[in-house]
Amino acid sequence: MKESPVLERNVIGKKTSIVGDIHSEGDFRIDGSVEGSIRADGRVIIGKEGNVKGLIECTNADIEGEVSGNISVSDMLTLKSTAVIHGDVVIGKLTVEPGASFNATCSMKGMIKELNKDGSKKSSEKTA
Repeated sequence: MKESPVLERNVIGKKTSIVGDIHSEGDFRIDGSVEGSIRADGRVIIGKEGNVKGLIECTNADIEGEVSGNISVSDMLTLKSTAVIHGDVVIGKLTVEPGASFNATCSMKGMIKELNKDGSKKSSEKTA
């Protein structure tokens, strides 16, 4: 029997501060402060007052607040006009609204496949 996807949404409120690592199989919304790594199989949302210092790994991310650290998003990273980003970013797709501060090294996971000499495929990265 196939497992159904996790539909839960976790929230860290505005006046909450967490130091440590977080792992979730669902979505995660941060309106408070997190210092540590965040790994989510779903979407990570950083609200306007949200602040993250550390690693973020997820499928999709919407950022309105501030992130200092590395971000790895396998699908879509959306930066809202109030977003402030510092660090290294690896993404599948990127959307940036006018006004966002994006001070990062950005690599886009390529859809181009190369054949190695042994016939196996490897993906290449594009640097923006």
